[in-house]
Amino acid sequence: MNYLLWALVALLAYTFVAPLMSIATTEVPSDVAVIVSNSMLVVAAGAVVAFSNEPVREYLTHPDAPYMYAAGICLAVGILAYYRALSMGPVSVVVPVFGMFIVTSSLVGFVTLDEPITARKVAGIGFAVLAVYFTAVE
Repeated sequence: MNYLLWALVALLAYTFVAPLMSIATTEVPSDVAVIVSNSMLVVAAGAVVAFSNEPVREYLTHPDAPYMYAAGICLAVGILAYYRALSMGPVSVVVPVFGMFIVTSSLVGFVTLDEPITARKVAGIGFAVLAVYFTAVE
């Protein structure tokens, strides 16, 4: 399966995370919801790694491992904050604001990864910003 199909699978699955988590965290503390839902992620990822027979230990000290660890820290902070926001605010506002990572990640890609900046990408980022503004501002 190519990367666009995987991206669509991710989109479809992730579409339901915010509404389901918003419902769950009306009674369940957001930190508990993080532990339970992400434990399911760890188990699933472990199964995929085991099934595909990927070595893990050798990558723990790989020269690129610090980036993996930094990404893990960013993911932990982001998910903890996202679930807390979902427990406190409306999905229709929290998700678009959280979704601005599309813009900020794109900008980081342009600046640090030397990805090409095109008029089309700039327009897409502009539309994303407008979409969040129209959705999140009451």
